[in-house]
Amino acid sequence: MKKKIYLLSIAIMLAGSASQLSAATVVTEPVSKEITLTDAQKEAKLEVIKARVEEIKAMDKSQLNKEQKKELKTELKTMKTQAKALGGGIYLSVGAIIIIILVLILIL
Repeated sequence: MKKKIYLLSIAIMLAGSASQLSAATVVTEPVSKEITLTDAQKEAKLEVIKARVEEIKAMDKSQLNKEQKKELKTELKTMKTQAKALGGGIYLSVGAIIIIILVLILIL
């Protein structure tokens, strides 16, 4: 019984540490204060981002030089992060999911 508890605790610690390592991000832009937007404003902002992405997809990129391509790439990355921030959602780490499953097993 002690061996099972020992192995289970090590598995939980490893799962928690792995999710913490993958969650590290590098922020290249200064962090600004969060501005709350209404749902209509969020939808309008998402539509503007979608329209710009479609415009970039329709471009003939073969005539662009290296710097212009790099600028387009960074613009697409920033728009992607903005769209994710506007989309919202709930994110659970692997460690949290394992803990939830273990609690459910103990309850049942």
